[in-house]
This record gives sequence, structure tokens and C-alpha cells, in this order.
Amino acid sequence: MLSLFSNDLAIDLGTATTLVYAKGKGIVLCEPSIIAVNQRTGKVEAVGKEAKEMLGRTPANIIAIRPMKDGVIADFEHTEKMLDYFIKKAHNHRSLGVRPRIVICVPADITQVEKRAVKDSAYRARASEVYLVEEAMAAAIGAGLPVTEPTGNMIVDIGGGTTDVAVISMAGIVYSRSVRIAGNRMDEDIIQYIKRKYNLLVGERTAEEIKINVGSAFPLEEELTMEIKGRDLVEGIPKTLVISDEEIREALSETVSNIIEAVRVALEQTPPELSADIVDKGIVLTGGGSQLKNLDKRLREETGLPVSMADDPQASVVLGTGKMLDDFNLLRKIAID
Repeated sequence: MLSLFSNDLAIDLGTATTLVYAKGKGIVLCEPSIIAVNQRTGKVEAVGKEAKEMLGRTPANIIAIRPMKDGVIADFEHTEKMLDYFIKKAHNHRSLGVRPRIVICVPADITQVEKRAVKDSAYRARASEVYLVEEAMAAAIGAGLPVTEPTGNMIVDIGGGTTDVAVISMAGIVYSRSVRIAGNRMDEDIIQYIKRKYNLLVGERTAEEIKINVGSAFPLEEELTMEIKGRDLVEGIPKTLVISDEEIREALSETVSNIIEAVRVALEQTPPELSADIVDKGIVLTGGGSQLKNLDKRLREETGLPVSMADDPQASVVLGTGKMLDDFNLLRKIAID
């Protein structure tokens, strides 16, 4: 019996999370971009959620690797294995000669070498055709912005490894910039702050939980606190302490300021006619990192422009890429070489 659905896939291959959209089905996979490998045998022990559970908890012979760094491939071999696993999982592990057409999102400032690495990984993972699309463009389409009209649309996509800022008009990118500062840098800021202030070492997963629960970019209406556990670096024993949203705001201040600076630079570089549109329509935030509490308020305060969040910030990029699977004319217009 023939399937009613095509095998075509749209992939948001992110530093922190990979999302896969299957044509006719919607989002079929949302997993951490992590792979756990046995160093003795070279065997893949786990990918995605299962591999994330292993972070910081593996024996010496098993390592949990994040093969993506700053939105691009840092470890070619393991990205390929991870991509192969995700493609098979998206097709319910059927390998009946399935060779899908794949659209993959990449950051704005990606180099030719990095583009080639992404394409090669997808081809080795059995893709028949591979198209690359800039993340900011995909995010704008996913957020429902009228990208094909002659009007200025400003999007700020804050992912795990990169923040992409772009102004889009008539299905083209008028201005785009990618800064390699985003959600993962925030986690690292939290780890370093707690280490410096309290001599307490916390892991990546704990830092991410702190960011989600008490992290903010602008003062909150009521104070938030969180109990955290880590290893005391002086005494070498496990220790618990309570941390407040104000402290985490201080820890994140430099990274948040850098993201705001990237938005300011974009506004300065935007042609006047499109600037007038942005004054009316404002800035749209997408990406998992944009969900930091009160980031929209802080941006509003700093730029004086209206700022809104996409309906589904984390999925905007893959939803926009998915729409291109249904509109190959648009895809050919905006795909990059």
C-alpha cells in the first residue's frame, strides 16, 4: 500500500535541539542535539533525549557529545550519525530505500566550508536532494510574517548556539547578522557565576534548569528563588544553596546586552523605508532562547519599538522550513547555495 505522505523532511539542526518536520504530518521529532558514544567500541549508545539523560553521568568509556557548536557542525562524524538516526526515526525506522528531499536551516554567517559539511552530512544520511535556508528567513515564515510582500519584517531568532537578526522584504533578506551568542552561552554564564561567587560547581543540565526557572532579562514583578545542588570546590562535597532571579539576571547581563547590541546594529543598517515599517510592526522574537523571562520587555525598553513573541518560538524555524516543502517555488527563491 502506498503512503499518502511524501518522505520529504524539513530539519532545524540546532546546537541545543533538533526538530524534524515531515511533509503532510507536521513536527514528528523534537530532541536534544546530543549523541552518546562508547569510546572502546565506537558504537552509538544513545541519541537525543536518552543521550541528554546521560550528560555528566556516564562511565569513562562512554561520552555524551554535542556535535553542533554555534549553529554549525563541529564534529562531522557524529553529526552524520545523529542526523541518520533522526531521519530514520522520523520515518519510523523504515529503511525501504527511503531517500527524502531535505531542507535544512543554517545561520546567516555560515561559511562555504560549513555549508558543505551540512550538505555532506545530509547526503551521507541518505538524502536525495538537500536545500539550505537561512534560519532567520525560516523563522519569519514560521512566525507568520508576510515575507513575500514589499514591507519590512524584523525577526530576532535566539537559538542554542546563535542569535540571528534579520530584516526581510519581498522574500529576500535585506540585512542579516548572526552572532554566536545565545542560549548555551547563557548556561555557561550561569555555571561561571555560581562557581565564582559560591565556589560551587553545577552541571550543564542544572544551569539550563536555573535559566528556565529563574532566569530573566528585566526585573520581575515578584522575586523568584530556586534551590540548587552542586559540588563545593573548597571542601569537595555536595552542597545545596538557594539562588535568586536577581543573581541570575546579573550572571546573564553581558550576554543579554550583546544580543540587544546586535538588534541595535541591525536597526542602524536598515534602509529608511523599511525602518518605518518596523516602527509600525515592531520586532518578532523566535527561538528557544527568546523565552528568557522579560526579554521582550527589555528589548522594548532599549529600542522603543513594539516587541512580540512568535506563537511557538522554539518551533518557528522548523514550521517555516516545513511550509517550504509545500511551496518549492518559494524554496527555490530563498534557498542559499
